[in-house]
Amino acid sequence: MTETDRVTGCDDDGVPVVDYLPGEREGRPWADLLEVRDGAADPVGFVRSRMAGWVVSGTPEFGRALLDDGATVLRHAHTLGRDLRTDPPPADWAAAPLRAGLHAAPCDRAPEELFEAWRAAFAPGHVDRFAGDDARALAERLVPLLAGTAIGPVLPSSVLAVDERGAVVAGVVLTDRDGVPWVAEVFRHPERGYRGLGADLLRRVVGDAAGRGLPEVRLAVTDGNPARRVYERLGFTLLSTALTVIVPDGR
Repeated sequence: MTETDRVTGCDDDGVPVVDYLPGEREGRPWADLLEVRDGAADPVGFVRSRMAGWVVSGTPEFGRALLDDGATVLRHAHTLGRDLRTDPPPADWAAAPLRAGLHAAPCDRAPEELFEAWRAAFAPGHVDRFAGDDARALAERLVPLLAGTAIGPVLPSSVLAVDERGAVVAGVVLTDRDGVPWVAEVFRHPERGYRGLGADLLRRVVGDAAGRGLPEVRLAVTDGNPARRVYERLGFTLLSTALTVIVPDGR
């Protein structure tokens, strides 16, 4: 889906009020990258009446207006990116060695083999913890992600860190999000140690992506997630901020 797929929402008089990219999120219709048209009379009222029960992602200012009208927060996130043409990584990033006892492997394993480390990385209390049980987390998050149906196809620059027993300890999943190389997941099993391993793997992914001629790499980090500091140290800079909310369903 690209910008040409944007939809315009009009009021009863046919006057454009909002533009957005249609999709689905959390099992609901999703108005992504929503922008309010200049001069729109009551965009909050329009969204409340025409998008009841929807997920809406837009500017923090509009998101807060929806929150004041009864919406609930789903995610407040910042998009960061690194331009690999103007800011290429060091040549040794792509083959940087991992810690003793670990080796790099392609991200081509079954979701069940990644699940333990991925689930443990987002423990209860983490801002990105999936609220459902393990079965739902696997079925609704990890399976579609690795199948390429959640965001886009998994790219070959993705990498897993595997220990001597063959168990997945950590990984970085890079996907094709509508033509943009997108870091969908960075995870590390905290009980296995290897602090800083996520950053090591992300260096390898960025280096490999640059070697394959990809123009950039982007990711989203939830507001309040300390991982943002790690990403910024690796050359990622802020591109935009969005507030995603669930509009009341009116019942």
